Amino acid sequence: MTMRTLLVLGSKPDPVLPDPSRFDAVACANGSGFSAARHGLPPPRFTVMSAILGSLESGRQSIRALEGLRTERLYFSPRPEKPRRGVRKLVRTLKTYEMQPFHLKRLLRNASYTYDDFVVRPHAELLALARGLCEGAPEVLAQIDRKQPSTGMMALVIGAGIEGFDRFILSGFSFELTHAYGTNPEIAERGTKVSGHANTDVAVLQHLAHSRGTVFTTEPIVQERTGVPLLP
Repeated sequence: MTMRTLLVLGSKPDPVLPDPSRFDAVACANGSGFSAARHGLPPPRFTVMSAILGSLESGRQSIRALEGLRTERLYFSPRPEKPRRGVRKLVRTLKTYEMQPFHLKRLLRNASYTYDDFVVRPHAELLALARGLCEGAPEVLAQIDRKQPSTGMMALVIGAGIEGFDRFILSGFSFELTHAYGTNPEIAERGTKVSGHANTDVAVLQHLAHSRGTVFTTEPIVQERTGVPLLP
């Protein structure tokens, strides 16, 4: 049986890309379709976009970078609901409006970004897929409970759990907030380039490196941090 290989592309500047003969399809996360187009890759088989793209300036920056591009399927990744009271509840209500599928659709339409299918899956379902991929490893599940995986990692999860790919190549990942299409404004806001999802992504990839044998990377930083082998 032939294994189907998915290139999962993150938004890191200057991604190290494999030869196109090494993969069957491309998956993107948030604005990494910019890098796919810039480097002559085919339109993504699917793209995962976080709900926060519609509520943060960094997200709107990503959408602007995608102007005129397309993906076959677009998976909307919802944010978890957290209880709030008083003024914080009001602020949360406004933010919730900006994190709805219809709002993201409108922003993408304004950017002339197109897709064949718009797929919304419950946040709990996507998180359950991530946990299942980690086979119940207690330390990994504990880290996922502290901070959910990044959108890039959810592209890997969807590729394995929904799209049916068997083999994966990670390119354009660095565990940082850097973007290939401009300076991410979140870096100045947070005072760090390190992604808040970094520890979770490392834990998930460390587990996969030991358990599956079908996950590779082209990025030395990913190999150093996680043990995921470099693509031969």
